[in-house]
Amino acid sequence: MFMLQSDLRSAIQIAATYCYFNPNRYESPSSRPVSIRTPSRLRPIHAAAVERVADKPPICTADELHYVSIHNSDWRLALWRYKPPPQAPSRNHPLLLLSGVGTNAIGYDLAPGSSFARHMSSQGFDTWILEFRGAGLSSEVASKEVKQPISLPSERMDATSKNPLNVNSDSSAQEKKEMVESDQSQLLMTFTETFKRFSERLSNLIKEGSPEALQNSTLATQIRDLSQRLVDVIEEGQRSVSPPFTDLLDRFSSTIENLQTQIDILGKYNWDFDHYLEEDVPAAMEYIRRQCNPKDDKLLAIGHSMGGILLYSMLARNAYEQRDSRLAAIVTLGASLDYTTSKSSLKLLTPLADPAQALSVPAVPLGALLAAAYPLASRPPYVMSWLNRLITAQDMMHPELMEKFVMNNFCTVPAKLLLQLTTAFQEGGLRDRSGTFFYKNHINKIDVPVLAIAGDLDLICPPKAVYETIKLVPKHLAMYKVFGEPAGPHYAHYDLVGGRLAPEQLYPCVLEFLIAHDST
Repeated sequence: MFMLQSDLRSAIQIAATYCYFNPNRYESPSSRPVSIRTPSRLRPIHAAAVERVADKPPICTADELHYVSIHNSDWRLALWRYKPPPQAPSRNHPLLLLSGVGTNAIGYDLAPGSSFARHMSSQGFDTWILEFRGAGLSSEVASKEVKQPISLPSERMDATSKNPLNVNSDSSAQEKKEMVESDQSQLLMTFTETFKRFSERLSNLIKEGSPEALQNSTLATQIRDLSQRLVDVIEEGQRSVSPPFTDLLDRFSSTIENLQTQIDILGKYNWDFDHYLEEDVPAAMEYIRRQCNPKDDKLLAIGHSMGGILLYSMLARNAYEQRDSRLAAIVTLGASLDYTTSKSSLKLLTPLADPAQALSVPAVPLGALLAAAYPLASRPPYVMSWLNRLITAQDMMHPELMEKFVMNNFCTVPAKLLLQLTTAFQEGGLRDRSGTFFYKNHINKIDVPVLAIAGDLDLICPPKAVYETIKLVPKHLAMYKVFGEPAGPHYAHYDLVGGRLAPEQLYPCVLEFLIAHDST
């Protein structure tokens, strides 16, 4: 167990290296002037460019993929669109789906029989999933510069797996061995040289973006350690007969490609919760309204986890500024503005509340860490089985879907985002980045109907936390529902979206609420 924990700590240290951004760019709440922004704060951001993609990447299972660029930002936001079938009833409002922190659109469309988005579109709602900046397909940076990929020696490999090192089948056993050893040595030299170029590129990028980083001996040491670790892995693979050398090549190539992707967006993970609230969501809503033209210029919206927190925050901010939120109704799934009274497992984030402590971990590669940890949660001796309980209750997800969810749904999360979210565990609940505006204090002024849904075994946002916010909504606008029974079935955090029984138990409740507030 000690070795596993040690390896995990090393992995986190390495991940922090290539997710680096300049610590001086972060401003703690205490360093900012105390002010409340003007009422134009949540004015929809005009899209610098919008487009519908004709050829979707295979990962996108929606009917259409759209992009909207945020003004004065390099990020393009991906919008997955699910169009209602011709036989579906006609609806008045499009439906926007917002997901949780560090997640992409896959959670809402995990499989044909487990698709929240597809189910809603089948009932007549023109359904859109927003992928926030840095998540999923939104992680492509809009730039005129064409990044040249790091060349890999894959062209040296034969196309067939039977003869990966291109050994003549007529050669003697000794000749084959000599040829294999020669090719492996040459490949190892090429790999090592490739990674040296990779390290140089990483160092140059840091030098260009932050000169003072060159004086950061800790960072330099981490880079050297990362380089040496990968070279050691290569050399170990060369000496070993198991796994096969071709597997080593595949793993190394994948590692380089993943790290190169991190390089290309290095320094871009520099945003917080309010960036989502003030820029991403308004830009997406404006684009959807233009595409769908609802008569009253409003949308319906559903938010899971952080997505629900965003919807609450938008309503609170607009109520304070006496602005129309342009939302006809919202549904929150496992979300709250105040977690102080609950035993939420997200309290694990609270050590990040000290900015000085957080600056040493500028971004958390959540997707990579969960993917690495999942085998320890799903296979004997189940060292990290607690991870499963955070996501789903017993027998609520098929193992294959659970694996697909963990391996594909999570992304890298900026520390600044986590820092702001940790205020939800402090007295008064979630605050804006200045630390002076408490979103919870203005929920009692909203004028939009809210359905708040909780899961009985949700360890991330327990029913007590969900109730802490919905109880503040004006009674004639509030609905509260807890799913799960004492004898089962039970609902954990993700089960509210993709649990096995959600389509027959939870979705009808959501649809009934949406349809009731779909009139114009």
